[in-house]
Amino acid sequence: MVSVSRRSLLALGAALPLLGRLDWAVASPPPAKAEKVRLNYNESPYGPSGAAREAMQGAIATAGRYPYGHMYALAALFARQQGIAEAQVAVFSGSMAALRYAVLAFTGESRGLVMATPSYEVPRQAAEASGAPVHEVSLTAEHAHDIPAMLAADPQAGMLYLCNPNNPTGTLTSTEAIRHALANKPQGSVLVVDEAYIDFADAPSCVSWVKEHDDLLVLRTFSKIYGMAGARVGLAIGAPALLARLAVFGGDNVPAGSGLLGAQASLEDVKLLPQRKALNAQLREETVAWLKARGFTCTVSQSNCFMIDVKQPAEQVIEKLAAQGVMIGRVWKSWPQWVRVTVGNKHEMERFREVFAAQVQRSV
Repeated sequence: MVSVSRRSLLALGAALPLLGRLDWAVASPPPAKAEKVRLNYNESPYGPSGAAREAMQGAIATAGRYPYGHMYALAALFARQQGIAEAQVAVFSGSMAALRYAVLAFTGESRGLVMATPSYEVPRQAAEASGAPVHEVSLTAEHAHDIPAMLAADPQAGMLYLCNPNNPTGTLTSTEAIRHALANKPQGSVLVVDEAYIDFADAPSCVSWVKEHDDLLVLRTFSKIYGMAGARVGLAIGAPALLARLAVFGGDNVPAGSGLLGAQASLEDVKLLPQRKALNAQLREETVAWLKARGFTCTVSQSNCFMIDVKQPAEQVIEKLAAQGVMIGRVWKSWPQWVRVTVGNKHEMERFREVFAAQVQRSV
């Protein structure tokens, strides 16, 4: 982990102003019309905001230097906005990296991983690769994390993983349930709450809790609502001692300066989140209502994705839509007849409904 003295030295350069002026745009102009509708990776159809793009382009001039100053400036900005200490924020090349490091740091042959199913598969993959036992617990009937069952799954667990809102269902686990997990998890374990999609939801974040709990790690990303999936910028928030355990596996692997400056510009654009959240919710609810009117069950999502019970092997549905240029998916083994769909822009969701009606609705 980078020392305080090094951080202090580089903080002088971190005070440089962001390049470019914020323009408050909901979305940058879309690229040229794509041949395929891509609703399969939970990416933003809007890309970085105009302000973020301007800042990212300006970073080219400084690309000959390591961007540690920009990294510390991003951590400091996020910390100020959240009311926490800068030392409680670490920047990574995407939150996936931080998540993998957390699994390596907190689990082992005798300290397993407990997580939900279906949920984001990266922690399971990381645990299996390192030889740590994995205990997957089904979601509740409301598609929330089953906290009592997760707490009972492994008394020796080293890490409990909660994705909230959950990927792939988009569903929420209540604040009260998460607090119960934090208070009753196995002794010595760490609760990791992945908030990659929290800005789409009408739910409070757990970030401020790290001020009182040194056994909580919260993850954030700029890949989703900020539209910067290709820039690879993520955050881990927790006690400094907890973050130090992650840094062992790649604490000096600083993201590119362009992504860091784009992330700063995104955080400073106060209109961006509410506008994109509202637009995503509108398009999601329109599509879910359309599906329900045709007899299909969907998860009650508060994210930029949702799942549909397609009443047939979901892999077949993915293939049918892909043949028409509409990419959706994935499928989870525990829900073989359900498929995840990302919320795209207005044109993309119209095209999805058109192809779904022709290829799926008529076959059930």
